[in-house]
Amino acid sequence: MSRPTKANIVIDMEGVDKDDEMDEMGIDATEAKTSRKKRSVVWKEFEIITNSGDMKARCNHCKHNLAYKKGGATTHLKRHLKLCTPRKATLVGKDKGPKKSLLSFDVTEGDEMLSIFKYDKGKVREELVKMFVVHEYPFRMVEHDFFTKFCRSLNPKYEPIKRQTLKLDCMKMYISEKESLKLALAGINKISLTSDLWTSNQSIGYMCLTGHFMDSEWKLQKRILNFCPLEPPHTGLAIADSISECLIDWGIEDKISTITLDNASSNDLAVRVLKENFEAKEKLHFGGKIFHVRCCAHILNLMVQDGLTEIRDVIENIRESVKYLKLSPSRLYKFNEIVKSLKLSTSKRLILDVPTRWNSTYAMLECALENKSVFSRYKERDYNYKWLPSDEDWKRAAEVSKFLEVINDVTKVFSGRKYPTSNLFLRQIWKVRKMLNDMSTDNRDFVKRMTLKMKEKFDKYWGECNLVMAIGAVLDPRYKMKLILYSFPKIYPADDFQRHIDDVHESLEFLYKEYLSVDSQINSSMSSATYDSNPSQAKKQKTDDFDEWVITNSDIIPGNKSEIDMYLDEGVYKPGNEEYEDFDALNWWKANSLKFRHLSKMARDILSIPITTVASESAFSTGGRVLDQYRSSLKPETVQALICMGDWLRQDFGVELASNVENEFMQEG
Repeated sequence: MSRPTKANIVIDMEGVDKDDEMDEMGIDATEAKTSRKKRSVVWKEFEIITNSGDMKARCNHCKHNLAYKKGGATTHLKRHLKLCTPRKATLVGKDKGPKKSLLSFDVTEGDEMLSIFKYDKGKVREELVKMFVVHEYPFRMVEHDFFTKFCRSLNPKYEPIKRQTLKLDCMKMYISEKESLKLALAGINKISLTSDLWTSNQSIGYMCLTGHFMDSEWKLQKRILNFCPLEPPHTGLAIADSISECLIDWGIEDKISTITLDNASSNDLAVRVLKENFEAKEKLHFGGKIFHVRCCAHILNLMVQDGLTEIRDVIENIRESVKYLKLSPSRLYKFNEIVKSLKLSTSKRLILDVPTRWNSTYAMLECALENKSVFSRYKERDYNYKWLPSDEDWKRAAEVSKFLEVINDVTKVFSGRKYPTSNLFLRQIWKVRKMLNDMSTDNRDFVKRMTLKMKEKFDKYWGECNLVMAIGAVLDPRYKMKLILYSFPKIYPADDFQRHIDDVHESLEFLYKEYLSVDSQINSSMSSATYDSNPSQAKKQKTDDFDEWVITNSDIIPGNKSEIDMYLDEGVYKPGNEEYEDFDALNWWKANSLKFRHLSKMARDILSIPITTVASESAFSTGGRVLDQYRSSLKPETVQALICMGDWLRQDFGVELASNVENEFMQEG
């Protein structure tokens, strides 16, 4: 929805009464009223002279003579003053200048409207709150001298406020925005949850709970619902209780379809408690088959970290070389001079990795490999340099880098800023498994050690079929069952893959029948309500019963195919080469919702289930997420308001927050 744009201009406003007219001429109206008994106010700027025996009125500004008659009208004299150019020049910059008003051009959907601009103090404070919350500025900035100067340069009427006032305004807006979001969620049928734990530098634990849902336009939406302190110890029961309180507060305790968590043992207990609660209320959606979703990005991180612990010695010389060079500006300068002399076509500089961020190891190896020829030449100039990698070291590093590149690409898909739908993940997991299978045939000891560790972790978490990923892939018209039939024999053992394929088939049918049953109940209740509310149409209702029966029973008539059979039998959809990577499965289902009336509803709910809990900036780290120093100093209720409302406003206005984690480990020289 387009928003009006405004451009302020200054124009002269022509008065309609005498006081306004006097103001335009630079004459004080109060003073004029006291002198009106003797003569007109124009005589302050005219003098009476005699010219060739005739009396004339001479303008004091331009010395022009005008007709004069004692007791006559002075309208022509006033008209002259308005047009007198020397008089206008005299009035420029004076306080007695013409009255001026700010006008605003409001442009809405191409229509321009002219209106008088009025400074709105309340509106200014509202926009100030949005700016501070969305961009995460500290409250104290509002009191900075140059912030005030800047605001007054935009509008001299700006009134500075204190940071305490800004904080109160934030809390008021948070309450208002929360009520608006509550109303929006009331119209949503199913909501998926993700939860993540944060810590402040004061060692206060916070639980971040995010809701994911589909809006009426088939657009994926996510909103942070709560960011609340979690009292230690962080047991599964404490996590479950905190989540339940949040859901009740928002009025969505009966709408939860899935919850995605990382792989901590406390989370397993929390899921079990929540599942039992929903089951007791008969509000466990999808039969509980896909209620608990394990965070794929977290599993991938654990797998990679386990693999890297087995090959630390392989890249040790490269790490020590980079550390040695970066500790001294003079060494780094000498190294860069060699790079320039060799005219290497690379803009990448040396990067030192950190243990908890495996992608920093990938970045370190990638940069070092591009500068491989420089290290040997540097050795000739520095006899204290003792960690020159051997040819075998470089070969090993290239193998590790090649492996990490694949994992890096997969992780970016899992946790990209563009919301990934669940149909994208199975193909990525298959890529990882294929790579591990290929590496397992390598005879080199370091490759065997790394592969064995990672396969153990892969089998621990993905040894059983992930139904959300599998069903999501089936509901991608480019894949359907084809990807399942192709990838499962490569992912699972030969004596077990058929069982997983059958599980996918059975679960797909089960979920479809659940949607069919719900739609039939809705149609039945609507039909009954229509009959009861208008008995006079009973006769007509009887003639419509057959049509209603056809609608609710068409999928079980012998010889008729169900929607799911029709969908699978049609074959895969083949978009063009340019469209393939940007293909949006949700748009396809939206366009085909009339053809697949029940299956499209199932697809929109399944595809919107999040597979990962982490944001892009923390996807490569096994370390916990930490609040910055500024937010850690605030009260928990203020932290929650700022984080939740900041997320809501960024979603509403399409603003992306620049990451605070700006690759601090990648200190480029």
